[in-house]
Amino acid sequence: MQDEKLQKIMANAGLASRRESERWIKEGRVSVNGKIAEIGDRANFESTIRVDGKPLKVTKPDEFKRVMIAYHKPEGEISSRKDPEGRATIFDTLPKVRNSRWLSVGRLDYNTSGLIFFTNDGNLANKLMHPSMEIVRKYAVRVRGQVTDDMLAQLQNGIELDDGPAHFESIEDAGGERSNHWYHVTLKEGRNREVRRMWEALDIQVSRLHRIKYGNFELPRSLKRGRWRELTPQELSEFESLAGLKPTKANKLVRNDSSKQRLNKRLKARKVFKK
Repeated sequence: MQDEKLQKIMANAGLASRRESERWIKEGRVSVNGKIAEIGDRANFESTIRVDGKPLKVTKPDEFKRVMIAYHKPEGEISSRKDPEGRATIFDTLPKVRNSRWLSVGRLDYNTSGLIFFTNDGNLANKLMHPSMEIVRKYAVRVRGQVTDDMLAQLQNGIELDDGPAHFESIEDAGGERSNHWYHVTLKEGRNREVRRMWEALDIQVSRLHRIKYGNFELPRSLKRGRWRELTPQELSEFESLAGLKPTKANKLVRNDSSKQRLNKRLKARKVFKK
């Protein structure tokens, strides 16, 4: 039976990212078989792992089924698991996930709406959020103020922010009236409030911000605010390929069964047509 790094087991269980898991281990919050864990410790699915005294249910590698869902975040929800002020969070209405918990792929601000993903696989979430992936995000942004061609050029060429330069990969005019105007913008990173800060650097106020695309996945029109849907095997496969991950054995079984079902339907349709 192969042992794995403790933080990897915790991440694969969807408990936290590897980095956060390492921090919890350093803080003495994790134990393995009754002993306080240290960085470098290894374990397996038969080990008794506890976090803050609560047992961690670890799924056998062969039984782990990777899941990913798309959520249409409304404005007025925070991207944290709990809020001291009692405000609604993006986790409140999600379905339960077996022997795991949801991890968000990135964040959206309290006043930002739109597409955000969740997965039960910490490794997948971590890879999709890593800056080196340069996954394109697309936003619909409504601004107030007089926007000139020179300003649009600056936004694409680069704006200096407190945490370094930033620029939009593209800007498309999406219409509007008077001082309220819509634009579609894309960028390849997800720094805190980056879209808003770029416009504000030019004294332009953002009045609405809505994420409409992440990678090749567009927010479905049928997905209403506050609702979620599980990604299809094909959609999940595209994100796995993007992250450089292979399907789990459980996912392969599901996809093989789905392929057989589609094949049987096609064969039945051909028989009906021949008659």
